[in-house]
Amino acid sequence: MTTVRDIYNALFAFAPASMKMDWDNVGLLCGRFDAPVDTVLVALDPMPDVIDEAKETGAQCIVTHHPLFFDAPRAVNDASYEGRCILELAEAKIAAINLHTNLDVCPGGVNDVLAETLGLTDVSVLNPVGTDAQGRPYGLIRTGMVREQRLAEFAAFVKSALSCPGLRFADAGKPVRRVAVGGVLCEGVEDKATCDAVLAAGCDTFVTADLKYNQFEEAKYRGLNLIDAGHFETENPVCAVLERILREALPNLTVLRAKAHKDETQFL
Repeated sequence: MTTVRDIYNALFAFAPASMKMDWDNVGLLCGRFDAPVDTVLVALDPMPDVIDEAKETGAQCIVTHHPLFFDAPRAVNDASYEGRCILELAEAKIAAINLHTNLDVCPGGVNDVLAETLGLTDVSVLNPVGTDAQGRPYGLIRTGMVREQRLAEFAAFVKSALSCPGLRFADAGKPVRRVAVGGVLCEGVEDKATCDAVLAAGCDTFVTADLKYNQFEEAKYRGLNLIDAGHFETENPVCAVLERILREALPNLTVLRAKAHKDETQFL
């Protein structure tokens, strides 16, 4: 009999909780470790549509990249979005496991998958923050090479490869050759530090997500091509990795990919 703990152990052997960022929340956020599971549903987010799909498919566990909540809720009731989700899961006896920043940074995780999807070669970790049990470096951003091309051509390829409904980019006037992928540029000091590191690595282009107006301006005038390909689109490919891990580690487990979950952003 497969249990929630078996699923947890398989996933966190791949992306140990010790790799997560200090502010993050990962693990079994709802449910019992000893609960039996024969079907698991994999998605990027534990959103209401995904919870409904779990009920419809008979899944006893949901595995996602993003957490059900970051900070411990002060109340669990149906007056809040988080409260409703927690109640729906608990009442249906569905467990919720997530791997967030530990999956972003680990070898073979979110940003390695993104680099592979975009065809980068000679991939390396930019400014590793540690090494795993096998001695492999890990960190948030990957860099690699692509065939030299104009930014508009590369942006069109990114849009197609990630099935983006649309994307935004700023052209610094450089051909695309060395590309950085992953992470989310932050405001203020972290924003500048990220650009500094990417430029210092010799990158001409950075593919990321969730960018603001001023970040495009700053990157352009610092000589860095910038592509915002969307949060969902840059991270959703890792769901295939979560499915593979579970199928290989727990062959008797039925592993499903959520069909209901999609990027809710729309473009005219």
